[in-house]
Amino acid sequence: MSYAIRAEGLVKRYGEMVALDGVDLEVPAGKVIGLLGPNQAGKTTIVRILATLLQPDGGHATVGGYDVMKDPVRVRALIGLTGQDTSVDESLSGRENLVSLGRLTDLSRRQATARAAELMDGFELADVADHPVRTFSGEMRRRLDLAVSLVGRPQVLYLDEPTTGLDPHARKKVWEVARRLMTEDCTVLLTTQYLEEADQLADRITAIDHGRVVAEGSPEELKRWVGGHRLQVRTTLLSDLDAVRPILAELTGATPAHDPNAGLLTVPIADPILVSALVRQLDRAGIGVDELGLRLPSPDEVFLALTGQPAV
Repeated sequence: MSYAIRAEGLVKRYGEMVALDGVDLEVPAGKVIGLLGPNQAGKTTIVRILATLLQPDGGHATVGGYDVMKDPVRVRALIGLTGQDTSVDESLSGRENLVSLGRLTDLSRRQATARAAELMDGFELADVADHPVRTFSGEMRRRLDLAVSLVGRPQVLYLDEPTTGLDPHARKKVWEVARRLMTEDCTVLLTTQYLEEADQLADRITAIDHGRVVAEGSPEELKRWVGGHRLQVRTTLLSDLDAVRPILAELTGATPAHDPNAGLLTVPIADPILVSALVRQLDRAGIGVDELGLRLPSPDEVFLALTGQPAV
């Protein structure tokens, strides 16, 4: 297998604080890998090292086969980066930002103009292409940031928390356009605090917390790894929930979680065959249910199990 990014034993310290504590990372060429973790987990530090913006205190890394410390110029020629903060000139139009960057990457004026038009259209910004960026919404600016990172057709693209600060609707809009960049035939490293974002965009996920890798796998594998399925029960009569709670606890050995707004009891279940036993006990007790089913853990539940912190 060909790897676009390989890192081994990355260490970074800031005084007594250890930001990275021996991180290993492999990103296959042409894949989208999600780097998932809470604030201060070390995600941005990894990106900055891989983008040659920061030197590690230990370990080594290569991008496109080039060592990030020994061959930084060659690495920079291969990569694109969308950081957490907007990187565009607000006094210029979206088109002018893209053309200017294209010229800086040695495109001719004609090539830069054509590339800008292609990207503005692809990221659904053609209608505002000649408007000053200061008039853009936050979500439109993030789309423009994504477009900027693709001007030079990078082989490796870093998306460092691309939807931080956006509301759920705007975040989903950015996801829609971000999926299009997967067709640009480049490798993508996505850092995020949102499991749902990694679930939507990434082929595989590396979960990191306190500077260490804590889990790796596909989104579905991680959901199963943190505890199999969840059993949900909603009784016909709200007053029956108290009677169902001890039945669930006895069958599963776990304390059910209660969502009073939804009128649901939820409990992790290792063996789906217990659903049949639950149905029999509810029938004997004369308790009616409106909902009874199995589901995989929610994004919040997975995030909490992997990092010990709730998802934002």
